[in-house]
Amino acid sequence: MTHHVDLFWSFRSPYSYLALPRLIALEQDWDLRINVRPVRPLALRQPDFFEREDPLWMGYLLTDVLRLAEYLDMPIGLPSPDPVVMETDRKRAATVQPHIHRLTRIGLAAAETGQGLAALHALSTRIWSGNPWSEPGMLEDALSSCGLDASALIRTAENEADRLDAVLADNEAALTAAGHWGVPTLAHDGEAFFGQDRIDLLVWRLKQSGLTARSEPHPAVSTLDGA
Repeated sequence: MTHHVDLFWSFRSPYSYLALPRLIALEQDWDLRINVRPVRPLALRQPDFFEREDPLWMGYLLTDVLRLAEYLDMPIGLPSPDPVVMETDRKRAATVQPHIHRLTRIGLAAAETGQGLAALHALSTRIWSGNPWSEPGMLEDALSSCGLDASALIRTAENEADRLDAVLADNEAALTAAGHWGVPTLAHDGEAFFGQDRIDLLVWRLKQSGLTARSEPHPAVSTLDGA
């Protein structure tokens, strides 16, 4: 029996980016289907989030993210630009957001085609490279490099924005209903597993309910070959 897991994921979360190879491996190795459910970053879902955090939090976050990337042997650099435009004091998101809504809608559109993980991998790898990623054609190139139909995904994101925003609202409500607010969160059978460091715990739980290894690779992740 194929198990299904919801993945709540944000394009601004470095931990979401760093979790991707292990999430892709889950679908390759186990009889498991990951339902990609993009949400907005906390800076938009909880506008006062960064005003409430301990002053030590950001410094530790940066240290931990760089350390984890080194441990996982994954490249990482500060996004240029930040997917969420912040006010000058870096405490609140700006009113005008030219990037994050487009990114999230592309992720939503890809998820509907069953290519959610491939799209997240393609886009976040470009975003977290430390190199400029928002220039014309950059996102299209990232998607196409993984064998995705970039034109179709971006067309859906642009032409069906209102419908996708309704899906986004459902995803955010589902994240709350699952019992958490952060990303990445994996949810299965009413139980939430928050953080990239809880993937093994999720697998342990799924094995209790009969999760089995695949006899051959899952085709949904084959588009990542050579990415």
